Amino acid sequence: MGLEIRPATINGENHSESVNIGAPVVLGLQPFALVDHIAKVDWSLLSQIPGERGGSFPVAVEELKHILNELNAHILPSTDNESLLKTIAGGSVANTIRGLAAGFGISSGIIGACGEDEEGKLFMSNMGFYKVDLSRLRLKNGTTAQCVCLVDEVGNRTMRPCLSGSVKVQADELKREDFKGSKWLVLRYAILNVEVIKEAIKIAKEEGLFVSLDLASFEMVRKFKSPLIELLESGNIDLCFANEDEATELLRGEEKADPDAALEYLAKHCKWAVVTLAQKGCIAKHEKEFVRVPAIGEAKVTDATGAGDLFASGFLYGLVRGLSLEECCWVGSCSGGSVIRSLGGEVTPENWQWMYKQMQTNGLQLPEPSKSSVVT
Repeated sequence: MGLEIRPATINGENHSESVNIGAPVVLGLQPFALVDHIAKVDWSLLSQIPGERGGSFPVAVEELKHILNELNAHILPSTDNESLLKTIAGGSVANTIRGLAAGFGISSGIIGACGEDEEGKLFMSNMGFYKVDLSRLRLKNGTTAQCVCLVDEVGNRTMRPCLSGSVKVQADELKREDFKGSKWLVLRYAILNVEVIKEAIKIAKEEGLFVSLDLASFEMVRKFKSPLIELLESGNIDLCFANEDEATELLRGEEKADPDAALEYLAKHCKWAVVTLAQKGCIAKHEKEFVRVPAIGEAKVTDATGAGDLFASGFLYGLVRGLSLEECCWVGSCSGGSVIRSLGGEVTPENWQWMYKQMQTNGLQLPEPSKSSVVT
């Protein structure tokens, strides 16, 4: 493709110089930088989209263009003066990393690649605004991946990413220096990224990092279970997040396939295992300790996009700060609850304040104000 690889810059300046001195505490590997187009739409558009509602599965370029062309005719009117269509930096890992930096003040960076196009510029600008370290983000000639996030009337989202032909970081491009000095590596399962995920895990473990893995979607678990089981049973995944649909899918065909059984399975192979249960909160296990924590706050669901990603932000914040398993779950419940109150996987300043209030009410350790990127 005639590509040139170099650290990401914003407005011609190397962004790594203005972010963190030393390695980020938490690194996210998202091989494809991704831009999300998020809109609330009626059911008639969702009925035209291949695949099951509520999941996340890749589509071809032509399908992405078709969905984007149809959006305007199907967008639902806004009831709270919010933008009808949001375009922001996206991807599960990016959402988690941005949440850690923006709302929790945890130094965070991202490993990946983006194209030198408008979407690439948007991705870097959005992540850089929250002081995410972009020095491990490779710029390449080519296009940046995109995803359409279709949200129905009650806040459930259906995601269709388009990765075809988009630039990504390859396994042989990862460097030991990318990982050195960090404490956590955050990953999301995807069949297109299995090789780079395996290489990242290998280097991360050699450098002493903990590894976190999100199971991505019930569709991904269903269609590509064998490579996932291999990753989970390798002994190299320290923390695993699954929602209840992914958890059930993971054990489909077994005598007992439900979130509790999935938690037991995950806890056999991971130091920490968490299954989120939407409005019912979450269950988690660490060694012999088991906790069940309810959802927090009033049930205002505008858009479920990023709920699991921001739960992971809060849970990881808790682990970095040395909180107990139960406290980690409570913080995750607070942060997961904050993002569903508006459209998209980026928490607004108002909703970060809502989260801090929930944390304070529940006696949880608040982030240091000077380190958070939230505008108060």
